[in-house]
Amino acid sequence: MSPSRTLAVIVPVYNEAALVERAIESLRDCPAPAGIERTIIAVDDGSSDGTGGILDRLDAEHEELVVVHLKPNRGKGAAIRAGMERAGRVGERGADFVLIHDADLEYDPADHARVLEPLLDGRADAVLGTRFLGQTHRVLYYWHSIANRAITTLCNMVTNLNLSDIECCTKAFTREVAERLGTKEDRFGIEPEMVARLARMRVDGKPLRIFEVPVSYAGRTYAEGKKIRARDGVRAAWCIVRYGLFG
Repeated sequence: MSPSRTLAVIVPVYNEAALVERAIESLRDCPAPAGIERTIIAVDDGSSDGTGGILDRLDAEHEELVVVHLKPNRGKGAAIRAGMERAGRVGERGADFVLIHDADLEYDPADHARVLEPLLDGRADAVLGTRFLGQTHRVLYYWHSIANRAITTLCNMVTNLNLSDIECCTKAFTREVAERLGTKEDRFGIEPEMVARLARMRVDGKPLRIFEVPVSYAGRTYAEGKKIRARDGVRAAWCIVRYGLFG
C-alpha cells in the first residue's frame, strides 16, 4: 500500500563540496514521518567547486534524491523556485508538503518532524522555524543578532504578524501555499519575501494559519563559509516593504 501523502524537501546548494555529502546523508538518516513518502530535491545553483558532481554521484546511489542543476549561479531564491517547480512534479499532483532545508549543516534535519507536525495534523498552512525560542544554538555574531531583530521587527510591523525570526531558513508549506507563493527574489531576499507573501495570502478568504516551531542552529563563521553579507540585510528591509505592502 503506497503512502497517502508526499513530502518534498528542497535543498538549495552553492559551492558546498566539503559539506554537501554529509548534509544529504544526514537528511537520509532522519526518516520521514510515518505514512509520508519523501523526495529530497537538491538544487545545485551553478557551483564551481565540484558540488554538482558530488550531487550527481549521490543521485545515482539514492532513489530518494533528485538533483536539479542551474547554470550560471543565480542565487538562493532562484534555487528555491527551481526546487518548488520540481516539487510540483512529485507524484501525480505535486508534493502535498514542501520543506526548505539548507545544505550547510547549520540546521538539523532531526527537527523536521517537529516542524512538519502542525501541517500533518491540519493545524497550519505554513510553518516557520525559529532559532530563538528555546532550542540549542551556536553563539556567534552580536551585530548579526541585532540586525535580525531589526528586520524581524520591521516585518512584524508591516505584516501584523508576531514572529521571532523571519530569517530562519527552515520553512514548510502545504501544497496549495507552495504553489501560490510566486516569489521573485533571486538571492537571500527570498526569506523576507516569503514571509511577506504568506502574510498577505488568503485561503477561502481567510488569513493563513502560520505557526512558529523552534529549531536548533549551528551557525558558521565567514571563515567557515557563511555567505550572507550586510547588503543582504538592506535588501531584506526593501523586500519587507515591497512585498508586504504592495504584494
